[in-house]
Amino acid sequence: MLFKRKPIENIIEESGTKSNLKRSLGPIALIALGVGAIVGAGLFSVTGKAAGDYAGPGVMISFLIAAIGCAFAGLCYAEFASMIPVAGSAYTYSYATMGEFIAWIIGWDLVLEYSVASAAVASSWTGYFNQFLLSFNIHFPVELLKTPFEGGIINLPAAFIVIAMSLVLMRGTKGSASFNNFIVILKVSIVLIFIALGFKYINPENLTPLVPPNTTGKFGDFGWSGILRAAGIMFFAYIGFDAVSTAAQEAKNPKKNMPIGILGSLLICTILYITFAYVMTGIVNYTEFSNAGTESLAPVVIAINQMGNIGADGTIIPAYPWLNIFIVFSVLLGFSSIILVMLLGQSRVFFSMSQDGLIPKIFSQTHSKFKTPVKSNFIFMVFISACAGFIPGSVISEMTSIGTLFAFVLVCIGVIVLRKKNPNAPRGFKTPLVPLIPILGVLTCFGLMVSLPLDTWIRLVIWMILGFDIYLWYGIKKSIMAVKDTDNDRRKSYTITSYCGIFVSIILMILTYLHHKLSDGNDQILIYFSVIFCVINLLIFIYYIYKSKFNSK
Repeated sequence: MLFKRKPIENIIEESGTKSNLKRSLGPIALIALGVGAIVGAGLFSVTGKAAGDYAGPGVMISFLIAAIGCAFAGLCYAEFASMIPVAGSAYTYSYATMGEFIAWIIGWDLVLEYSVASAAVASSWTGYFNQFLLSFNIHFPVELLKTPFEGGIINLPAAFIVIAMSLVLMRGTKGSASFNNFIVILKVSIVLIFIALGFKYINPENLTPLVPPNTTGKFGDFGWSGILRAAGIMFFAYIGFDAVSTAAQEAKNPKKNMPIGILGSLLICTILYITFAYVMTGIVNYTEFSNAGTESLAPVVIAINQMGNIGADGTIIPAYPWLNIFIVFSVLLGFSSIILVMLLGQSRVFFSMSQDGLIPKIFSQTHSKFKTPVKSNFIFMVFISACAGFIPGSVISEMTSIGTLFAFVLVCIGVIVLRKKNPNAPRGFKTPLVPLIPILGVLTCFGLMVSLPLDTWIRLVIWMILGFDIYLWYGIKKSIMAVKDTDNDRRKSYTITSYCGIFVSIILMILTYLHHKLSDGNDQILIYFSVIFCVINLLIFIYYIYKSKFNSK
């Protein structure tokens, strides 16, 4: 049946008997894995947008609020990772607590998070790569920097970095971790250098007022509502700590090391983020970040250009022009490590889903020498590099965050469920103040989901409906947990899934209508696609319902 839970004992036993993944990661490697995923886009670009458009110097408070909300989910992740130390992250946790159907939904959701995030970050990687070359007066062909939709041929650097990181992963997790450790050390060193050099150039006037007043009356336009809006953006700067949990099956001592890796990486990044934001907004007035434009370098580079003495003509002569090159270089490395971790997480989630029979076995086949899912890595290498090379980053980046928040909500709920259903299960780490902490995690994450634009919700719902289609076509028939199901049980599974699909399709129609009204019909392609997609899937779900009823006679 759809809600049949997979016993924790079976999950742990399978991790040792069916898996060929090598346990090679210690606590330092896991923390580096988390820091490598978190520090990057959020620190080097999102900070400027949040300060310039929403919070001003108060972005430091936004970082703290986001970190607290993220910690609620992190504590829940840590408990699950310590008691279910296998690959799969929130997918595996949901399977043990809420059953196969919910596990499928969250697993499919994680595909959205990791795959799309990898392609989006790869698209951003191109811009910094081009800036790095320009600093040496090297001009890369423009048509190879843009997708066909942007007037180019292919975003070649984006496709290249996805392929390169995929090849690193194919060689083995230990080698990947060593590569990531090097990147993290260099990247964090650059951040610390910027903080150390920037402190003496802080102008106290730039930090006053800490919370700029809201003069328009609009929610999110500075003031405390702007602090909260920026916190929502800053939350996305923290996503990545959950990727540590996907490597639980490759941790040497998962019950001890997984909580250290998850919470340790979150703590380190929070300290770096707040300090970095303090220095950056102290050096540069926050209004300059708002006026920088989308095609400019990262805001931190603007700050570096302000670190110097005023010349005779009134302009600032940068004291550390050489630091710009290192900053851009560190951003390239930072984005590379994010892509590496996201690709790792993606393949490990599919590894678990494949072992459970919900997707083809090719995704759980490991290489005899490298002990990694090479075939899975190769498939995603082709798919994600194609997305990065031919689809604009502005389109694919919008689909990442809502899936992550949804995963966090289910994990928080899962802790409460498991405490009730299996209170005596061994736990290397216990989430404190249950159910308070999980409830706060649910409220925080869902609140941030609600604050996202409607078109983001539409894309999430479309992705979920597509997941229902695949589950009806393959998962229900091939699921290992459903081997002993009777024909009647299977018919019920088809029927319940189809009714859920119809319900979600109706939600899609409502969201599409609301988006059409609120956007004044400016997003016609998405609206038309949503309507056509909805009608087709309604027919599919109705077909499965009648097929199940016909076969029962």
